[in-house]
Amino acid sequence: MPSATNKRIDLSFLEGPRTRWQELTSVASIASEFLYGFRKLHFVGPCVTFFGSARFTEEHPYYQVTREMAQRVGQIGFTIMTGGGPGIMEAANRGARDVGARSVGCNIVLPFEQKPNPYLDVSLSFERFFVRKVLLLKYSVAFVVMPGGAGTLDELFEAITLIQTGKIKNFPILLYDSTYWAPMLEQIERMVQEGTLNRKELAFVQVADSIEEAGTFLQDRLVLMWQEARGRKDQPKWWFLEDRVNGKVRSA
Repeated sequence: MPSATNKRIDLSFLEGPRTRWQELTSVASIASEFLYGFRKLHFVGPCVTFFGSARFTEEHPYYQVTREMAQRVGQIGFTIMTGGGPGIMEAANRGARDVGARSVGCNIVLPFEQKPNPYLDVSLSFERFFVRKVLLLKYSVAFVVMPGGAGTLDELFEAITLIQTGKIKNFPILLYDSTYWAPMLEQIERMVQEGTLNRKELAFVQVADSIEEAGTFLQDRLVLMWQEARGRKDQPKWWFLEDRVNGKVRSA
């Protein structure tokens, strides 16, 4: 599949009914994006995905915390996955690169350019947010949610909704910095009080204020998940044009 960065963004898709041919073409394009993602990510191993703002620079404390946290997760043996862009995403991928862990980025094509960061072993680009979000969830066994904006909240509540509705299970989510997330946590508490959210449904969410606290939570939750994930193995398939390079699988 050609890189999504070479495609024109289809702004008409969400503008209501179009011709049947246009709708059929969109379905084929969406399926093509999914197939592209499935092939590229099939052998990346169990991932811990980091979310957070693209606007934090290398000098920001959140960048440094993310980099160190990704180092610790990578040393356990997990692949680090992000949205592939700058800021928190770059910090996590950089942390993975620091310790030799596999580093994956699922970038998104935007009207304004978002370049992949330079610390990626596997880099993908998608035209559609929903395709990208499905793949970030499909190949992840946990989320680390650093401070971020609307996109970060969208990804966080997508995961919470899927857990609440039973679409995924045993999926830990770590929020970093209780001060930053305090207003949102207050709103969640209001939801619990009003009965729109069950406290048991939040058992998978943990808030941490230090790298040590975050590392303990992740390590405790991830060791068993790692053992389970290692039991789901597959071999390269010649009809998918897959082969091994330096002990790792590469998709053409």
